[in-house]
Amino acid sequence: MEFGLSEDQRLMQESVGRTLEKVSPLERVRKAADGGEDYARDVWQALVELGVSGMLIPEAEGGMGLGLLDAALVSEALGRHVAPVPFLASGVMAPVALLGAGSRAQQEAYLPKLAAGEVIAGVAISERASGARDKAGVTARNGKLNGTALFAVDFGGADFFIVGDREGGLHLVRADAPGLARKRLTTIDLTRSIGELGFSDVEAEPLASGDVAATSRRMLDAGRVMLAADTLGAGWMMIDKAVDYAKERKQFGRVIGSFQAVKHMCAEMAAELEPGRSLVWYAAHAFDAIPGEASLMAAHAKAHLAEVGRFVARTATEVHGGMGFTDLLGLHYWFKRIGLDRQLLGSPERARHDAAVLQGWAAD
Repeated sequence: MEFGLSEDQRLMQESVGRTLEKVSPLERVRKAADGGEDYARDVWQALVELGVSGMLIPEAEGGMGLGLLDAALVSEALGRHVAPVPFLASGVMAPVALLGAGSRAQQEAYLPKLAAGEVIAGVAISERASGARDKAGVTARNGKLNGTALFAVDFGGADFFIVGDREGGLHLVRADAPGLARKRLTTIDLTRSIGELGFSDVEAEPLASGDVAATSRRMLDAGRVMLAADTLGAGWMMIDKAVDYAKERKQFGRVIGSFQAVKHMCAEMAAELEPGRSLVWYAAHAFDAIPGEASLMAAHAKAHLAEVGRFVARTATEVHGGMGFTDLLGLHYWFKRIGLDRQLLGSPERARHDAAVLQGWAAD
């Protein structure tokens, strides 16, 4: 038995990586971040042409019909290049929601457009993932929503949102629906668009087919695995940059990479981060093949990569010394990406609590 990627998966990973090297260099990332773009439309379009926007959507609906492991490989590449694109919600979580709880009419209306990159979907289930904050939360009654949803993912440029309510229900809300107030939130990571949604008798389409509670859980699981994979990619890029810098920067007449302390820092980063790859791969595999383990492994992957990612981000910056804090190198884009990955869809503390509940070690 081969415990690795298939040839098709390796080819896809290489293709996405080469495309991102071409269309999303650091200069493009900086332009998107500094210019306040909702997302880099040219970068997203290049990925759409590769089929990334429809990876999880069945071929009958215009997608590729692939699994979450394939999506995790893409997410890792996006993290490595800090690509400012709406993959987390529009490419993964929204399709999971529509496939799991959408009616046939809703699937036919939205899945082909998502696969073709014609529309962008945002997702607002932060209260489900992290617990309510500042009295936030959405209530549903008679087909209308009221309340506030914080930290909506892929907020900017979204044509519609998948919104979770306090009772565990899911709803589809058009971005131009009357009564919907949209406010962009400023976070440390300018490569992602995060926002707040305010609802005042906003009409919504319920996603009420099948097991909605299970679909809500799968949305969260898929999102957490994507964030873990994103952190994995961003962390490895920071390690590579730290190693390259250590080979060039000279001090006391020697490159700093020749000093034992710096060698140990780089080796420790690699030793801490690389085992996370198998954890991410297994969590993604479990999502499709081992449903009984999916939520637990997603929580473990999210929590572990969040902690290791923070260590790598700090250590890689230290290897760069004072230059690590400058905008010239752009190292901060990866540092902040890892920081936001850590908090989205539940902090590592929340993810560990969820894992403990699933294992019967803590009360829900």
